Amino acid sequence: MTIKNEAWGSRLGLILAMAGNSVGLGNFLRFPVQAVQNGGGTFIIPYLVCFILMGVPLLWIEWSMGRFGGKKGHHSTPFILSSMSKGSLWKYIGVFGIFTNIAVAAYYCYIESWTLSYAFHSIKGTFVGLSQSEVAQYFGNYINMSTSFLGIPNEAIFFFVICILINTYILSKGLAGIEKVAKIMMPLLILFGIFLAVRGLTLGTSMASDQFPLANAWDGLNYLWTPEYDSLLKPGVWLAAAGQIFFTLSVGMGTIHCYAAYLDSRDDIALNAATAGFTNEFVEVVLGSLIVIPIAAGYFGLDWVKENISFGVAFQSMPFLFGQWGDLLAALAGVFWFGLLFFAGITSSLAMGTPWMGFMRDEFGWGKIKGAVSFGTLTLLLGLPCVLFYQYGFFDQYDYWAGTVSLVIFALAETILFAWVFGMKKGWKEINDGADIVIPGFFKWVIKFVTPLLLISVFLGALFTPENNNWTEAFAQLSSGEGWPLDNSSLILQLNNTGLKESLALATDASEKELLSQQIFYANMARGILLLLFAAISSLVYVAYRKRRKSSTL
Repeated sequence: MTIKNEAWGSRLGLILAMAGNSVGLGNFLRFPVQAVQNGGGTFIIPYLVCFILMGVPLLWIEWSMGRFGGKKGHHSTPFILSSMSKGSLWKYIGVFGIFTNIAVAAYYCYIESWTLSYAFHSIKGTFVGLSQSEVAQYFGNYINMSTSFLGIPNEAIFFFVICILINTYILSKGLAGIEKVAKIMMPLLILFGIFLAVRGLTLGTSMASDQFPLANAWDGLNYLWTPEYDSLLKPGVWLAAAGQIFFTLSVGMGTIHCYAAYLDSRDDIALNAATAGFTNEFVEVVLGSLIVIPIAAGYFGLDWVKENISFGVAFQSMPFLFGQWGDLLAALAGVFWFGLLFFAGITSSLAMGTPWMGFMRDEFGWGKIKGAVSFGTLTLLLGLPCVLFYQYGFFDQYDYWAGTVSLVIFALAETILFAWVFGMKKGWKEINDGADIVIPGFFKWVIKFVTPLLLISVFLGALFTPENNNWTEAFAQLSSGEGWPLDNSSLILQLNNTGLKESLALATDASEKELLSQQIFYANMARGILLLLFAAISSLVYVAYRKRRKSSTL
C-alpha cells in the first residue's frame, strides 16, 4: 500500500526535533552523576574526545542511512538497513531500531511521569517546610505507590498513564505534532535551564552553615572543569565517557534514521546533524553541569556531593534545596526544574514512537492514529511492570539490556554496514550530498577505523568488565596467569544474576532472602519479556519481507 509521505515543515523544526530526540533526561540526571563518579574534570576530556571520534561520526552515519532509506521509501530501520546491502540478515539487525525504542520508552516514560508529578507538586506546595530526609522519603513513598494525588490513589500509576496519553496524542498528529512540540519545548527548556544555572552559581558561599561550613557552589563547578590528568590512563573512565555519548546523543536507537528518512534526497545532513549534536552538547555540558552539582555543593559542600550523588538527587534533594529560596521562588524553581526535565523527556520519548509508526505505516498501511495508539498501548503494557515491580529491579533490567547493551550492539552493526559493507566511498558521498559544510577528510578515516574500534572497545568493556572496574589490576593478573576477574556488573555475569545469587547465599535475614529471591525472579521475567518483544518484532519484519517479495513477483 502506498501512502503519501510526511515531511518536515522547516529546517529549524527538524533540527529542534533532532536535538529534542538527543536532549533527554540523561543530560540533566545521568551526566552529572557520571561526571562526579569518574573524577569530575577528568571525565570531561574523554567525554569530548568520544563525542568527536564516535558521537559526531555516528550522527552522520545515522542521518545519511536514514535519508538513503527514505529515498527508497523506507522509514524504519529493518528496511533502511536492508536497502544498503544484499544480505537478508541486515533487516533483522534493524529490528534493534524498533525493539530498543519500544522497550526504552516503557521505562523512560515512567521517569518522565515523575517529572510531571513533581512539577504539579511544586505548584501545589507539597514540599514546603519538609526537611531533606522528608523530601527523600516522599520519593520512596511515591515509587512504592503509597502516595495519592488530589485524592487519586496509586499516584505513580496515575501519572504514568497521563504521560502515555500525552505522548500518544502528540504522536497521532505525526511529524507536524512532533515539530510543533519541539519548537515550543526546546527553547523553554534552555530558558528554564539558564535561570536555574544562574541562580545556582550566584549562591557562592552564602548558604554555608554550621553543619556544612565548606558549602560552596563554585567548588562544584571547579570540580567539573579541573581535570586530574593521571586518571586519563584509567580505561574505566573512557568507557564511562563513551557510554554517556550513547545516552546523550540517542545514537544506536534507530530514532535518528527514522527522522532523517523524511528528508528530501538533496537536503543537507552534514550541517544539520552537527548542529543537532552540538545543541545537545551545549545543553548537557553547559546547562547539565551548572545546575545539580553547583546547587547541591552550594548547600551541602563538594564532599557531600561526591558521596551522595545519584540519579535520585533530582527528586530526593532538589525540592528541599529550592525550598530554601522562599515560597514563591521555590515554586518557580520547582516548576522550571521539573518542567525542564519533562520537556527533555517528552521530546525524546516522542522520537521513540516514530520507528514503530513508520514501520507499521510502510509495511501494513497503518495510519497515524492507529500507529500512535498501538505504540502507546505497547508502552503502557510493557511499562506497568516497571511501575509495579520497581523495588525488585524490573526497571534496571530494562535499562541495562534495552537502554545500554542494545544500543552498543546496534551502533556497532550499523557502523560496520555503513563503512565496510555499503562501502566508505558510497557512504562518504551520501554524507556529503547536499552538504552545507565541507567535512574534513579526516573523518572519513575516523568513520572507517576509529569509530568501529571505539565501539568494539565499549562492547568488550561491558562484556568483560573487570572486578571493581580496575582494568590495571585485571591486566596484571592476566599477565601473571591468574585469569581475568569479572565484576558482577559485566554482561556475562549479569546474564546469570551472579551478584544477586552471591548476595542471596550470604543473606541471613529471612526478609532479605525473600527480597533477593524476588529480584532474581523479576530479573529473569524482565529479560524474558524483552526476548519475546524482540521475537515478535522480528516476526513482523519477516511477514513484511514476505509481503514485499510476493508483491514484487506479481
